[in-house]
Amino acid sequence: MTVETKLSFNQEYIQAFSKERNEPGWMATLRSKALEMADSLEMPKPDKTKISNWNFTDFQHSYKEAAKIASLDELPEELKEYFDEDASMENLYIQRNQTAAYNSLAQKLQDKGVIFTDIFTAVREHSELVEKYYMNDAVAVDQNRLTALHAALMNGGVFVYVPKNVQVEEPLQAIFWQEDNSSALLNHVLVVAEEGSSLTYVENYISHNDTEENVANLVTEVFAHDNAQVAYGAVDNFAAGTTTYVNRRGVAKRDARIDWALGQMNDGNTVSENITYLMEDNSASEAKAVSVGRGKQTQNFTSSIRQFGKETDAYILQRGVMKGSASTIFNAIGKIEHGGTKSNSEQESRVLMLSEKSRGDANPILLIDEDDVTAGHAASVGRVDPLQMYYLMSRGLEREEAERLVIHGFLAPVVAQIPIESVRKQLTQVIERKVY
Repeated sequence: MTVETKLSFNQEYIQAFSKERNEPGWMATLRSKALEMADSLEMPKPDKTKISNWNFTDFQHSYKEAAKIASLDELPEELKEYFDEDASMENLYIQRNQTAAYNSLAQKLQDKGVIFTDIFTAVREHSELVEKYYMNDAVAVDQNRLTALHAALMNGGVFVYVPKNVQVEEPLQAIFWQEDNSSALLNHVLVVAEEGSSLTYVENYISHNDTEENVANLVTEVFAHDNAQVAYGAVDNFAAGTTTYVNRRGVAKRDARIDWALGQMNDGNTVSENITYLMEDNSASEAKAVSVGRGKQTQNFTSSIRQFGKETDAYILQRGVMKGSASTIFNAIGKIEHGGTKSNSEQESRVLMLSEKSRGDANPILLIDEDDVTAGHAASVGRVDPLQMYYLMSRGLEREEAERLVIHGFLAPVVAQIPIESVRKQLTQVIERKVY
């Protein structure tokens, strides 16, 4: 099923799409209501970035079965880089276009009630559980036109559920491989960690459309209940032809923790918003992100942690490198709400520009509605220090190698602190490719 999209879908198409997936009534109704909202809602308005001429709504929406994957040997070389050499096929989900091409979860985790499956299977087989969280609390359907469009046309994604007091020791990994250059990806990731549980989830987005235009509209919702721990790692690596909207949100309850490790490595225009809500006492979050911009792309990244509970702790760390005529804005927003006494909010954003035409902005924002708190921020934007280059080149290094060392040294404070080894490895590989 394929249709040209300009916010002109009709209800018949939406209902037929839902029926083909054998979705329950609540999902069909949600899709229908979201479509009704989409035309009347405004587009997102990222600070200092004009996106009115970006294509987010004119694309092909299709769903067709892609070939299944039996082993890692069947993957192209560029995808094999996302796995360790001794990687097994356990605890792994591979989505090829919009098809669940491979899905495996260790039997011992299944026996404990852990769920790790594609979003369509989850909607059918765990309907009440998914309905409880899906675009109800973290991301609202009517947040803007793109969230409504996502809700109406969601065509891929994954569901992760960890029961009470279950500890998932090995990372769960999802690969979202957009092999079809013409079909838009509206992907939804839903992660739920019940009381006292813990997990590490890692995802990778890959596409190949350097010249063909396409759209990615991604929504992530993470819920950490009392005393739960979630480490969420991602490497976004969409090709230059993809215009990307990313909306990642987390909700942490009492004594819970959500940590983000994000490699924002897209080559196309990107708007990304990562917001965590520390809803109850002693909850915490760290949001760490690195980005490399190149060519003529424009990017806008916002990391925000809102602190409602008492004695909450928030830390935002962002670093970016800009090449060519790329332009990137980093917004870091820490907000301590009234009642969030004895909380702490810290942030640091730094941007390094490698060429005269590149541009980077780092905007630190602290919004404090309570007296008895601590907070601080740091931000800097600048070019490669010529003294550093002179020192390295005077030791016999060529300019390219000297610049490479400076870049890795600049990004190291973020990359080295990311607690997920596979994400660190992938980021290093992608950084190498993008910088050179």
